Amino acid sequence: MVSVKLPDGSQRQFDAPVTVAQVAASIGAGLAKAALAGRVNGKLVDTSFLIESDSDLAIVTDKDADGLDVIRHSTAHLLAYAVKELYPDAQVTIGPVIENGFYYDFSYKRPFTPDDLVAIEKKMAELAKKDEPVTRKVLPRDEAVTYFKSIGEAYKAEIIESIPADQDVSLYTEGNFTDLCRGPHVPSTGKLKVFKLMKLAGAYWRGDSKNEMLQRVYGTAFAKKEDQEAYLHMLEEAEKRDHRKLGKALDLFHFQDEAPGLVFWHAKGWTIWQQVEQHMRKVYQECGYQEVKGPQILDRSLWGKTGHWDNYKDNMFVTESESREYALKPMNCPGHVQIFNSGMKSYRDLPLRFGEFGQCHRNEPSGALHGIMRVRGFTQDDGHIFCTEEQIQDEVMAFHPQAMKVYTDFGFDKIAIKLALRPENRIGSDEIWDTAEETLRTALRSCGVEWEELPGEGAFYGPKIEYHLKDSLGRPWQVGTMQVDFFMPGRLGAEYVADDNSRKVPIMLHRAIVGSMERFIGILIENHAGALPLWLAPVQVSVLNISESQAEYSKSVAEILKKQGFRVNTDLRNEKITYKIREHSIQKLPYIIVVGDKERDANTVAVRTRGNLDLGVMPLDAFIARLKNEVETKV
Repeated sequence: MVSVKLPDGSQRQFDAPVTVAQVAASIGAGLAKAALAGRVNGKLVDTSFLIESDSDLAIVTDKDADGLDVIRHSTAHLLAYAVKELYPDAQVTIGPVIENGFYYDFSYKRPFTPDDLVAIEKKMAELAKKDEPVTRKVLPRDEAVTYFKSIGEAYKAEIIESIPADQDVSLYTEGNFTDLCRGPHVPSTGKLKVFKLMKLAGAYWRGDSKNEMLQRVYGTAFAKKEDQEAYLHMLEEAEKRDHRKLGKALDLFHFQDEAPGLVFWHAKGWTIWQQVEQHMRKVYQECGYQEVKGPQILDRSLWGKTGHWDNYKDNMFVTESESREYALKPMNCPGHVQIFNSGMKSYRDLPLRFGEFGQCHRNEPSGALHGIMRVRGFTQDDGHIFCTEEQIQDEVMAFHPQAMKVYTDFGFDKIAIKLALRPENRIGSDEIWDTAEETLRTALRSCGVEWEELPGEGAFYGPKIEYHLKDSLGRPWQVGTMQVDFFMPGRLGAEYVADDNSRKVPIMLHRAIVGSMERFIGILIENHAGALPLWLAPVQVSVLNISESQAEYSKSVAEILKKQGFRVNTDLRNEKITYKIREHSIQKLPYIIVVGDKERDANTVAVRTRGNLDLGVMPLDAFIARLKNEVETKV
């Protein structure tokens, strides 16, 4: 007798071992048809998995996140099946699920082309329509190696040879195609109905540039057609909003080979930067932070104490002077500890909050660089709080509303809170980690927020709260963080005098709200499609005259607006007004003022907003009042 407990608490009894598919069928024909996989005692398995003892079971369908992963994993295998059908001498390597899809790497005698992608996708559809069963079998490692060598799949054989000899491996077969995989997979290819191949790329075998360059085919798959259409539409919108294209079109910044991964900020781009920095500086001041500035280069001995020299040196830019080795700082925290150490501190001085717009450099691989989102030189709105263990909760509770208000100010209202917990490789005792994690949980509860926990994703020195915002396309971005660090202050000799005159090591809280300034500005540009709100726009108003007779009045209007603190330019060229309006509209300006003889004589302005919306004629004072209100409210 086998007892199966379902998620609703009900139990089903079976006289003999039973498969996941059979349990689904016993519940109903609809569920049996929808079943993609099962979760038995927490483990994801195929519907053919045999339940031989009392177990908990959840049937996985396309409504579950696990179900979508199974669909995508199975579609990757369908891709490889189609490639082998069309190009029998191609060799298959690996094909994992990734965010929003999957890829598969192939070794082939010639580069695949866009026309090949069309043919492969067509063949995938044909194979899926056959609704061939997907079956699993287990072989001893050496037998599996022999099998793949016999069919000419050298890469698969090499992968299996890296597995310990005493282990078995699982193979999945659909039609004429067999692949190595842990699974699970959909029960038949007919479950795969909605997919699309996206692009081609190169990838080194096993990620090593010394190995062969393989061909990577990217694809995506969904349970429902409308979900895929929404995703593809989002990609189209994201392409239009690409900050690299907008940065060039709007004259914000550029890159060049002489400084890979480093940004050349133009005047308009730097104006955006200054608005973000000044806003965050005000937050520092209002929240009790002392703004400090640490040096860019520090001796290797300091990085040795922090552990960076041994564990992070390859990512650091290193230099030498007078037989001493130095490194450009990849982070600001060691410098802040030195500022803390510069004079004796008392418990009465704590919490002590330092903030810095600290420029850091990290030697990122060139392939990982991505516009201003991923660079080698970046600036953080970095802050560190030195406090006692008893003060951690209050500081975290104070930080949360600060961060949330900033995100609202910048136009983000969908924020997800996540708590990253202890990783496998960490320093410190379990007792310290227990205390740190529970303190963060308690602080979040006190703030009245819900959060998701991320086991194993904390820093090696402590757990952290992460702030993930969603942009106007629904894309998530991790920006802010609050991390507890029990260890770095002690490693760098930080102490304070406690109330009993003993010396104690302070706790260090690492915090940031926008994170990398470069990356956050890139997010802002893409979120607003370059049409930044008035308070952030590099040029807020452009004044255009219709003819030469209004030139002086246009200049006087611009001067009045500038004296009111607004960023204004004028266009007095002898061009048709329709041409000038169109040209300035392309620059996504919040406001365009047009002045003709009537406006000049009445001391008024004709106002247009973005989207070519005509607000009509208004007194200049009324327009100024409108601007001030919009800047203050950050609408």
